[in-house]
Amino acid sequence: MRLRVCMLLMTALVGMTTVNAQTLRGSNGQQIGRVDSDGTIRDANGRSIGKYENNGTVRGSNGQSVGKIESNGTFRGSNGQSIGRIDNDGTVRGSNGQTIGKVERDGTIRDASGRSIGKAQGADPKRAAASFFFY
Repeated sequence: MRLRVCMLLMTALVGMTTVNAQTLRGSNGQQIGRVDSDGTIRDANGRSIGKYENNGTVRGSNGQSVGKIESNGTFRGSNGQSIGRIDNDGTVRGSNGQTIGKVERDGTIRDASGRSIGKAQGADPKRAAASFFFY
């Protein structure tokens, strides 16, 4: 279940560059939710489970900020502390510098072991990497 929600949010965050609502699919091709044009992320049942704002703020289902994605690739928690980063090559690192995933140029998203856990087209790697930290 956690991986499924993670995939939904990851896919949702990458899809935020579009203006219209978007159907979200997991790595098996099955529909797992959608993203509304205002950035609201919804699960397969239509429930709001988060939101991504244009200024980089990431919010949970309760509307509270859970963190922020900075333009330089640094991820900060709600307390302002750095919790990780994404390198220019798409490698996602935790606050200790250890690799926790990767977002490849073709949109493939991999976990720490290198296994593909999903794919997004037209992906903004920073938004895709947000799921490793916030959800």
